[in-house]
Amino acid sequence: MSAVRLLALDLDDTLLRSDLSISYRTRNAIKRAETAGVIVVLASGRVPAAMEHYARLLGMNRKSGYLICNNGSLIRESCTGSVINEVRIDAEKALVAFDLADAEGFPVQLYEDDIMYVSRRNEFTSYDEKLTGLRQVVVENFRAMVGGGCHKLLFPGDPMLLAPLEGLFRAYLGGDVTLFTSKPYFLELLPANTDKGTALAKVAGLLGIKREETLAIGDSMNDEAMIRWAGIGAAMANSDDRIKSIADIVTERTNDDDGIVEVIEKYITAKPAVTNE
Repeated sequence: MSAVRLLALDLDDTLLRSDLSISYRTRNAIKRAETAGVIVVLASGRVPAAMEHYARLLGMNRKSGYLICNNGSLIRESCTGSVINEVRIDAEKALVAFDLADAEGFPVQLYEDDIMYVSRRNEFTSYDEKLTGLRQVVVENFRAMVGGGCHKLLFPGDPMLLAPLEGLFRAYLGGDVTLFTSKPYFLELLPANTDKGTALAKVAGLLGIKREETLAIGDSMNDEAMIRWAGIGAAMANSDDRIKSIADIVTERTNDDDGIVEVIEKYITAKPAVTNE
């Protein structure tokens, strides 16, 4: 097995505990991994403004590291803020998606800087506001904003109702977009061939790191691509069952019990066995 050189960590329900904190033990384990020469990547559906607090907490603003934001449509260097790669949804396709969702009665939201723009207030978007700390702004002519282009569109709603909406998107947009649920009540639409896996591959390529030298840890369907792409794909004990089924390993501990530490200690910082030869 190749030594791990690149460690990709999802945030919500993986690195973050339920109270949105990172435990002291987990932070120490990540520091030990970095001391061993591993470069850390935070990979999230969040926008940069909702990730920077955690990057600073891990000291990534002072050393080499990367932030995969918006589920892969934006990659930034953690210490400089420099944009490494950026893709946006084609305006025409974004408008088709908005019109379909609006006709079906779904609210729509998009993100720019530290603001969450929404077509109308709803319980799910209000939860997102509490989760990310972003300011929520209701836009009267939301369609015009969508027409200006965006990194991603998010459609909040009852999970049972989102499935038919996803079917509509696939029927009208096909392979021109990327679709997945980041949480059961959030359906996300990104540019085609854009996800955490393609973004992680770009970071690895930039650094000259081989696929088999990467380790990715996540819990939800927006983590599927990077867990499949990485040399070692790990799912948290609290993961969606579909993620557990495709991961190389599943932790015994949850995000509230330092599950990430379990993976780091097994694959990165474990000491080799001593033999008496």
